[in-house]
Amino acid sequence: MKTLIIGIGALGGLIAARLRAAGLPVWLATRDAEQADKLTASGLRVTGMGGAANVQATAIAPLDAYEADDKFELVLLATKAHDAIEAAPRLSSLLGPNATLLPIQNGGVPQILAERLGSCVLGGLSNLGATMEAPGIYQQRNAGHLLIGELAGGESERTDRVRRWLGHAVEVRATRNLRGAVWSKLLVNCSVTTIGAIAGGTMREYMTSPEGRELFNRTYDEALSVALATGAQPETMLVEPIPPVWRADGIASEGRDTWITKILTAYGDVTPSMLQDIRRGRRTEIEFINGYVVNMARQFGLDAPINAAIVETVHAITSGRLAPNPELLAQVLQLRTHK
Repeated sequence: MKTLIIGIGALGGLIAARLRAAGLPVWLATRDAEQADKLTASGLRVTGMGGAANVQATAIAPLDAYEADDKFELVLLATKAHDAIEAAPRLSSLLGPNATLLPIQNGGVPQILAERLGSCVLGGLSNLGATMEAPGIYQQRNAGHLLIGELAGGESERTDRVRRWLGHAVEVRATRNLRGAVWSKLLVNCSVTTIGAIAGGTMREYMTSPEGRELFNRTYDEALSVALATGAQPETMLVEPIPPVWRADGIASEGRDTWITKILTAYGDVTPSMLQDIRRGRRTEIEFINGYVVNMARQFGLDAPINAAIVETVHAITSGRLAPNPELLAQVLQLRTHK
C-alpha cells in the first residue's frame, strides 16, 4: 500500500521508522525543506517500547514538493490539528482512486476533514505514547495503539486493510464506534489535558485543590452532556467514559471518587501535551478540543460556558497576558459564572 506520512514529529516519525524497519514502502512529508534535509542527514531512530529501529530517511520532501502525479493509496496525517486543517486543500490531489486519508489528531479533526473531503476520510486517534527527543530521534513510551474506524460506524474492508498494513509498525485496533471513541478521548483532553495546561502541572497536582477538583468535574460533565446530545455513545478506553450513576446536573454520585482514582492512575502523572506546547511557544490545539465542544454545543442548542471560559483562558496564556499557574483555576470558575 503506497503510503505518505505527513508530519514527522513524535507520532509520525515513530510510525515511519517502524514501517521502514519492516521493509515497507513509505514516503515522508515535512513542513519545509530544512526539516527534510535534517532528517535525510540524521535518519530515523526509535527506542523504547516495541524495540529499537534505525533506518535511513529516504523518499522525504516538503509537502509542497509532492505533485498531483504522486498518487498514494494511504495518506497518514500525523500533524497538529491546525496544520491538518490547513493542509486539507492539498490532500485531495495526492489521493489516488479509492485512496484513504487517515487523520490521527485530537478533537474533531476527522469530522471536519470529512465535511471538506468526503468519504475518503477514515477516522483515527492515537493512544501511543511517543516523544521526539530531537529531529529524527523518537522514543515509544508505552504499549499503546492506534484506533481506527469508519466515521459513520460499523465495519469495513478498508478499515481492516489499513489496520493490517499499519500493524507492521505499531499495534492498530479497529472499532465499530469510532465517533464514540473520539469523544472519549476528547473528554479526557478537555479536562485532564487542558486544565493541566492552565494550572501548569499534572492532573494529580491540580486535583489536590478544591478549585481543581471542581473545575475537572464541571468541565468533564459539561463536555459529556454535549457528547450525548450529539447522539454519540462514548466508548470505554482506558477508563469508563461515563461516571457511575452520572447526572447531567453535576451532582456528585456514589462511586465518583473511585472513578476519578482510575483516571488519575491512567493519566494523573502525565505532563499535558498542551502545557508542553505552551512552554515551547507552539500553537495549541485548544480550538479543536474545548473549542470543538463549545461549537458542537451551539449546534445542538446547548451552552458550554465552562469550556468557553477554558478556551478564553488558554488564549490569554498563549498571547502572553497570563502564565500557567494553579490560581487560574479559580478564575476560570469565576469566568463561567459571568458567561
